[in-house]
Parts: sequence; structure tokens; C-alpha cells
Amino acid sequence: MIDVDLCIHNQKEKEMLETIAIILIVLWLLGLVTSYTMGGLIHGLLVIAIVVIVIRVIQGRRI
Repeated sequence: MIDVDLCIHNQKEKEMLETIAIILIVLWLLGLVTSYTMGGLIHGLLVIAIVVIVIRVIQGRRI
């Protein structure tokens, strides 16, 4: 019973991290295309997305 709950929790966490990373990358790309005034914020979002992906790799999970 505990293994099933843990597996479901890990799957939901994986989906959430992937969703956050995708959203941040899309926002970064939109920022590059639309405006240069928000450059600092957009690049900050890119850094956050990369950090999320690196954490997943270090934890041994697929990207």
C-alpha cells in the first residue's frame, strides 16, 4: 500500500516539475521574441527552468 502511494506521489511530482519547466521555457522564448525590456526577468525564468531540469537529472529522473 505504501509503495503504491509513493509511486503515485513521485509520478505527480514528476509531471508537476515537467509542467513548470515547460511553462518557464515558453515564457522565456516569448520574452526573447516580444520585448527586450523584460530581459532580466525572462532570463531569470530560464535559469529557474534549467535548475529544475538539473535537479531532476541529479535525482536520476528522466527529463
